[in-house]
This record gives sequence, C-alpha cells and structure tokens, in this order.
Amino acid sequence: MINGGHVILHSRDAEADRAFFRDVLEYPHVDAGGGWLVFKLPPTEIAVHPTDGPLVQEFYLMCDDVEATMAELAEKGVEFTRPLTEARWGRLTRLRLPGGGEVGMYEPRHETAVGL
Repeated sequence: MINGGHVILHSRDAEADRAFFRDVLEYPHVDAGGGWLVFKLPPTEIAVHPTDGPLVQEFYLMCDDVEATMAELAEKGVEFTRPLTEARWGRLTRLRLPGGGEVGMYEPRHETAVGL
C-alpha cells in the first residue's frame, strides 16, 4: 500500500536550497548519504487541475496567515517574487529559493484535506 509521497525540486544550487529548507524553514530532515538531505514536509495534500495548456506541476507551501509568514521569512532574508494576491481560493505569493527557483506560498480559503 502507498504510505507517502516524495516531492522533487530541481535546483541550480541544491546545497543552497537544502540549507534554506533546513535553516530558514527549519524542516526536520535525514541525511540519505553524502549530505543529501531529505526533508519531512508538513501535512500535505494534492489537487488535480484541468488544463488545455502545458502539463506542469506546481508546489505551494501552505500557511494559516500569509502576511505574518511573509514578514517572518522576510526577516530571514527571503525574497518574494510576486506581491500578495487575492484569489477566490486563497491569498498567495511566490518566494525565491537560493538556487534561483521559485515556489508558491498561500493561505487557503477553501476546505483543505490537511487535517484528515
């Protein structure tokens, strides 16, 4: 039986991005060997959205209060690449990882599966 999922983020500077998840977000982790850190994510959910465009995958960090979380992360030097946006389904922004990639972050306004 399936007992979990594994998200992969590709990076131009994997060491810097691993340090971000370890030191800035303070995610628990294990060393899978040779400094290859694998992080425990907070409770996570998956949604499937219809598209007629390119088939892409997205990764969003979820939080209870996006403005407070943005302020806390900004104090740690995190750069936000999009201003806070209001959508029917939540309040969202994007942040830059040290390796140059970006991930989304949002405060959901919809029922979530996280507590199931």
